[in-house]
Formats: sequence, C-alpha cells, structure tokens
Amino acid sequence: MCFAVALLVLVACGSAPPETRSAPVALPPTPDRTAILQGALLGVGDVVEVRVYEEKELSGLFRVAADGSFQYPLVGQVPALGMTPGALSEHITERLKQGFLRNPQVTVFVKESNSKKVFVLGEVQKPGTFAFENSMTVVQAITLAGGFKELADKNRTVVTRVVDGTEKKFVVPVEAIGLGREQNVQLQPGDIVFVPETWL
Repeated sequence: MCFAVALLVLVACGSAPPETRSAPVALPPTPDRTAILQGALLGVGDVVEVRVYEEKELSGLFRVAADGSFQYPLVGQVPALGMTPGALSEHITERLKQGFLRNPQVTVFVKESNSKKVFVLGEVQKPGTFAFENSMTVVQAITLAGGFKELADKNRTVVTRVVDGTEKKFVVPVEAIGLGREQNVQLQPGDIVFVPETWL
C-alpha cells in the first residue's frame, strides 16, 4: 500500500547542519507488502505458503531450513534459497508433473519474511537488526527498538533506502506521526532507520 507522500515532511538528509541541507524531496512510494515479498529472493527462515488448486494435501506452510530447502509432499526436498516465489512455484509445478499430477496449478506466497531485515540505530533504547514484518512501519520499527531515548530528535528520524540502485536518505517526522498529524511510513526490507540526537 502506497503512503501519501504529500502529507509527509520528507527532505534529503546529510551530515550537514539543517540550514545547509538540500531542497525537499519526496520519499518514493512503497509497494504493498505482497509486491515487495513476491519479488524478493527467499532466504533461510522464510515461511512460504504453497497452494495447489484442488489438492489440499499438497497445500500448506513450509519453512526454508538452514540448508536452503524444505520437505514437500510427494516430491521430497525442494530447493528455495535465492529463488523468487514465482520461480519456486514453477519448480514445484515441474516436479509435480513428473508422475504425480497432469496439470498442477501451483501458487507460492511469502507468509513470513524472516530473512529480510530492517535496521534501527541511533537514539533508541535497543538499537539493532529486526525481522521485516507484515506492513512494517517506521513507528513499529522504533517500538521494536524499545522507543526513543530522552535526547532523541524524533522529527528528524532518517530512513535510508536503496532506490534504483542508489542509497538515499529521507527525514521522517516520527513524533508528528505518533500524534496523528502526519501519516505513518511503511518500510521496505533493507531500510535503515536512524534517530539522531537533538540539536542543542
């Protein structure tokens, strides 16, 4: 789900003082979670749902094990590491065609993206790396990190994101979001959330 960038005060952020920052830019719209995860490469710990049309015994949830694969009914071990859900669907389809089903219709969805991470740093209680969750927002990420420290500059929280292969930084007014004055911002896997110290 895309957020309304027009409601957010988002500006390019660097290490320079506020008066020397570049002109405001909009944080690029975030694709909805399904679009993000369905295009992502699967990793260890991810949970996928395999659905086979009219074959309930072949449908269910499967977790990618440490060796990058999971056990699937009839066909046995299925490799998943580094594959997209679409590629995995095609692989399972071909395996099922080999003496099991004539024309299987297989769909794969990502249910838990445990291999995808976001990073929360700076003036928070518990800086660290956190698993990307369903419809994760910047407020949710900061909450997972224990909330703000006393000297946190909440309205100058920086989200760093790779956009078209280039790393970009955007200021997000988290305090205003918490007060309901601005719309929350959805994160993407790999985003870095940095909370700076208040300017004194």
